[in-house]
Amino acid sequence: MYDAVEPDEGRRVLVDRLWPRGIAKTDPRVGRWLKDVAPSTELRHWYGHDPAKFDEFEKRYLAELADGPEADALAELRRLANEGPLTLVTATKDLNLSHLIVLTRLLEGR
Repeated sequence: MYDAVEPDEGRRVLVDRLWPRGIAKTDPRVGRWLKDVAPSTELRHWYGHDPAKFDEFEKRYLAELADGPEADALAELRRLANEGPLTLVTATKDLNLSHLIVLTRLLEGR
């Protein structure tokens, strides 16, 4: 989220449920906002970026993405990825324990 926009990164999509604090809605580092593709508030609070909970977090998150507005948001994210280069944007500090890992695996077909 806080890195400068690079010319070859394609479309940027913010995939957080909450808008990043201190960032203007017009900030070019954000791009499009798909908040419904992010984990629910309840799941996010339960998980708390605890490495011991990541596998269970991933299962619960995938279940959330399977239905309702979350499934629609994931379908939109896949559509955007199929159109060309896509950069997922988040304010999360530890990317290795974040929902971006799960979304990246889904978009890569794993």
